[in-house]
Amino acid sequence: MNRTGFWFLAVGGAAALTHMAVFALTQQRLWPEVANALGFAVAFFVSFAGHRLLSFQDAGTTVKQSFVRFAVTALAGFATNEGVFVLLLRGLEWPSMGALFVALVFAAGQTFVLSRFWAFRR
Repeated sequence: MNRTGFWFLAVGGAAALTHMAVFALTQQRLWPEVANALGFAVAFFVSFAGHRLLSFQDAGTTVKQSFVRFAVTALAGFATNEGVFVLLLRGLEWPSMGALFVALVFAAGQTFVLSRFWAFRR
């Protein structure tokens, strides 16, 4: 595995754990879909900072360009995440943490491709 791949997994793992922690702390007080969105919002900043500083530190874009592009990338990933999450949670009646975990994994590949080849383009 190359350096970019290692850091992408490490940063993505940290962001996913942040997302899941926020979800776990808020799901009893909010609809699961809203708790998922709140987890995403907090994890977004962990993810952006880590990817900009570690995964794609040789990016050929300015911080502002990367931020805007990563926001679009992350929102696309969240749309996939929320769609999979709702399908598993409401449609197939999975437990919420299991549905969230699978949704996060499912969206990770999409996020990597868009991050690597567009948001932090070299």
